[in-house]
Amino acid sequence: MSHFFAFLSRMKLIQRWGLMRNTQTENIQEHSLQVAMIAHSLAIIRNKMFDGKLYPERVMALAMYHDCAEVITGDIATPIKYFNPDIKKAFYNIEEIAKQRLFEMIPEKLRPEYQSYFFPHDNDEDGWNIVKAADKISAYLKCVEELKSGNEEFLKAKNKIELELNRFELPEVKYFLNTFVSSFSLTLDELN
Repeated sequence: MSHFFAFLSRMKLIQRWGLMRNTQTENIQEHSLQVAMIAHSLAIIRNKMFDGKLYPERVMALAMYHDCAEVITGDIATPIKYFNPDIKKAFYNIEEIAKQRLFEMIPEKLRPEYQSYFFPHDNDEDGWNIVKAADKISAYLKCVEELKSGNEEFLKAKNKIELELNRFELPEVKYFLNTFVSSFSLTLDELN
């Protein structure tokens, strides 16, 4: 018997943004789906517009599993996780142990198919950069939506994430931001 998918199903129970007042809660399962969709799109944009050679479906799968360790660790708030280098390193080690524990829940014959999603090789650097960018875009969109709902608590986070997004030297990120993000500030009537 494997508990792998039973653990993954608990992603919907892990709430994000735990230190902030939210008008709409977000769990890591919802977040992972959004990151996967954005990462898939970023890979397609790179391939079609910037001569990339990524596998969009692989990037999407990497994004789908990027936060799965949080079913064991919980979602540690960014200000805590990055408070100092020692905490950041300790949390990285905890995440690796959690990923290993989840990975070992997968039936042994299936593990080779999942290994590269849990422990990507150096040649996946482009894919991981896309996932990291998609993760930041997702966080930025959450801030935009909260601000649209009148929740000023997300203003400082939005500004900080916007600066981080501008540091990405990925043309597909800039394209995505310029093409898709402004729509998130609109009402349904304005979208129609």
